[in-house]
Parts: sequence; structure tokens; C-alpha cells
Amino acid sequence: MAFNLDADLLQAVAAMFAGGMDSPTAVARDDWKALRHTGETALAAFETASPAYPSVSRTNFQTTSRDGTQVALRWYASAGPAPSVAGPAAVYLHGGGMISGTVKLYDRFVAAYVADGGVPMLAVDYRRAPEHPHPSPVEDSYAGVAWLAAHAHELGVDPDRIALMGDSAGGGLAAGTALLARDRNLAVAKQILIYPMLDDRNTVPDPALVPYASWTYDQNYTGWHALLGDQIGGESVPESAAPARGLDLAALPPAYIEVGELDIFRDEAIDYARRLAAASTSVELHVRPGCPHGYDRIDPTIDVARRSHADRLRALNSY
Repeated sequence: MAFNLDADLLQAVAAMFAGGMDSPTAVARDDWKALRHTGETALAAFETASPAYPSVSRTNFQTTSRDGTQVALRWYASAGPAPSVAGPAAVYLHGGGMISGTVKLYDRFVAAYVADGGVPMLAVDYRRAPEHPHPSPVEDSYAGVAWLAAHAHELGVDPDRIALMGDSAGGGLAAGTALLARDRNLAVAKQILIYPMLDDRNTVPDPALVPYASWTYDQNYTGWHALLGDQIGGESVPESAAPARGLDLAALPPAYIEVGELDIFRDEAIDYARRLAAASTSVELHVRPGCPHGYDRIDPTIDVARRSHADRLRALNSY
């Protein structure tokens, strides 16, 4: 039986086009500048359409990455005094295919998690490829976790209850950062991976998924090629860049992994969950029927998006 788009999503997409939205402009394979432009245009539209969440305070900080570069951070917390008892927090890594996205373009998206779930978050404005290829993005992400651990007590955070969370490229970076943290003995309590970008070898189209691919195989090649250069698909790609390459997935934090069945990241996410479980890591896996990549950004009010949001909030409050 052929796949079908979720019925509510289908209606939401139809309404967007009926309201005057233009069809996405095709971007040539390996044209990262055009892909960044179209991606950030879409992110800006989502940001503008979202509530501002004034109940969430934002405070800007900086940290130093492994190569000495200053990296911007933004701390999100419920407005008011810091809690009297230290609690959990999460480091959030935004999506964007390794080449686009910023903390500014994700501001209200991150604030929504804090407003709805109560767990404070630190968003990392990691450097992006191709100007800053691997390992810059993952090292910047690691620096954010290390900064939060070092400043946990002054922020009302239990340093043993810091999670990593990200979507798409950010989900891949969260997984890669968890691997680095394990190897460098930095405590991470949980990894929350939302349709994560894990495998640089995933550039050969699956005909069954192509009609639904909101993030395409050509775009995937563009993002990975920007990050890895001519190493893409080769033998020497490190696991911190593409976590699906990891040979040893033992001793990693419990994972929540979510992906749509129409997402080109479906199989790599399912396989990563399977391999984590085989390495005795606790895993919660959700495969959303009828959902492509980024489905929850199309219309956050539909049933499947609401259920996903609730599951993510539960994961954020479970460590």
C-alpha cells in the first residue's frame, strides 16, 4: 500500500497554498547559498507567526569554543526569581541542515517549550557550514553544554540533570555532542532527538519517499557536503559529525527519538534507536504516520503536532 500524508496535514498544506503561499522554489544540488536563503525565509515566516511568549525571559551569554572562538548563547527561563530547588534544564540546538538557522530565528520556537513545559533551556548559536565545517558546529554545541554545567548552580540547575535537545541538523548535533560528552566525561542526562540528521550517506533517493520529501535528498547532500567537504560518504567521517557512523553507542544517555514515516531521515533514526537499545541504552522511539520532515512547523495546532509537542514536554520532564 502506498503512503499517504496525514489528513490534517494535507488540509493544512492546502490551506497554506489557498491563502496565497507560493510553491517552494527548487534549489540546485550543492547550492548552499540558495538553500540557506530559502530555509531562513521559511524560518522567519514561522517565527513571525508564532506567539512571543513574554512569560519567558531571555538572557544572552557567551562561551568559548574549543578553537577559542566566542559562541553566543541564550538562556530561556520562566520569568521571575530562580527556583529555590535546582531542577532540570536542556541545551537546545536549532535545525537548518547544518548550513542555516540561528537562535534568533528559533527564539519563539524554543520559548514555547519553556512556557509549556517549565524546563529552562540554553540555545547555542553554533557556527554553520560551509564557512565553518566540522568540527566547529559540534564543538560549539559541546561548549554550550560545558558552559551550562559550569554555571548550573547560579541558574538554579542541577548539573546532573542537563539534557541535549535538537531538531533536524540540531538533532544530529545533539547526538554528536552526546558522544563527545561521553568521551570527555561531561554528564548529560538525556538526549531528545527530533527527526535528527544522523547519516551523511543518506543521499540516494527512496522513490517511495521522494513525493513527500520536504527536506530532499539533494538538499541533504548539500548540507552534508557543506559540513564535510569531499569526505562526505567516505570511510573517514567521524561519529561526532555523523553519529550514525558510531561503532560504540554504549554508555550514552537515555534517548527520546521522533521521526515522521515520510521523512528521508526515517530509516537512519530508527536504526540509531535500535543500535542504542542494543547497547543497553533506554530509548523511546516515535514514528509519526503520514508525516514528512518538519511536519509540526506546518500547523502546530493539528492533532499529530499537538501529540508530538506533549510527548516532547514529557521527555523534557523525565530526567
